[in-house]
Amino acid sequence: MPNKADVKAWKAQLVAQAEQQILKLTDSDRFKQYLNTLAKFHHYSARNIDLIYAQNPQATQVAGFKQWQTAFNRTVKRGAKAIRIAAPIIKKLTPAEKKRLDTTDERAIVGYRYLPVFDVAQTSGDPVLSAKDFVKENLADHQNVTSLYNAFKDYLNQQTDLKVSEVPLATLNGAKGYFQPSTNEIVIGGDEPDNALKLKTLYHEYAHSQLHGLKSAFKDRPRAYQETQAEAVAYVAMQNIGVDTSNYSLGYVATWAKDKAVIHSALSEIQQVSNKVIELSDGLTKQLGLQEAQKEPEHDLKKLSAHDLNKSYQGLQQQIKQAKNPQQKSELKNKLNDVHQEISERTQKQLKAFAQQNPEIKQPDLDSNQSLKR
Repeated sequence: MPNKADVKAWKAQLVAQAEQQILKLTDSDRFKQYLNTLAKFHHYSARNIDLIYAQNPQATQVAGFKQWQTAFNRTVKRGAKAIRIAAPIIKKLTPAEKKRLDTTDERAIVGYRYLPVFDVAQTSGDPVLSAKDFVKENLADHQNVTSLYNAFKDYLNQQTDLKVSEVPLATLNGAKGYFQPSTNEIVIGGDEPDNALKLKTLYHEYAHSQLHGLKSAFKDRPRAYQETQAEAVAYVAMQNIGVDTSNYSLGYVATWAKDKAVIHSALSEIQQVSNKVIELSDGLTKQLGLQEAQKEPEHDLKKLSAHDLNKSYQGLQQQIKQAKNPQQKSELKNKLNDVHQEISERTQKQLKAFAQQNPEIKQPDLDSNQSLKR
């Protein structure tokens, strides 16, 4: 079994790898293009966001008729029904108006008018990058995630002051779940068909409860920080049980944080919570008899038989050939090197023992200029 230092190093490594992969995505030209696209969209007030949602709950990216043409090279489809937003009417104040309004400002809002905007779905033309281009659903499923999800949900309901409930996805306005600080409640989309995504969502909302609850140390962090932290914890927890959610999690974090400084600062605060989540899921995994879901360093190579060690070596070689994710391939290569090292050490010990048991066999003399090649 690994010692405490090994386990601590493993947990820290998971967080470090998460940050490295997220930053790698933000360095890509495609992601920079996405940020440039975001900059072209107006940042609407909370009032206008409510107005937009009330008229079109499916709206994701909205802009005016001319802006779609000039900034995005797209045109509004014929017959599209406009979404109305409130725009302030600002005018220069006369001395009498300043006195009446009791202000020294030269200009002020004197009213509002409603302007038409259109959602991207109501337009056609050049492609527009959105968060959906970086956040891919349909995660790789895992045979044990449903059992672990149920066990984790039961644990939170029975052993903590959190309440976890499920509602239909259709009632969540596009979200997979949420955490409500005022009631200390986690709500999950119960009919989510992707079991891995459902477990990841529970990890995400649990991270919110620990990091951003009413009494939590980081409750006042900006929304970008909070989402970055919660999803990074979820990603690390899923990595720990052998389920890679990078297609979803890395894009989710990057499109929320957008800025490297935000990513680094936000992730520097999650180590304690990610450790807690890993320990909880490890304990539940063992209770459920799902130890095979554990990743290194729980797997002790020195305890494997020679047959199993060789089988592991061959299996890792095959997995490396099939791996498409660069991070996954790198991790598999590291494991292969560890297995290769163990096989090499055992072989050397066997050769040494054979030589000691058979002193009559003459060993080859190597002069100082000879070198071994392989």
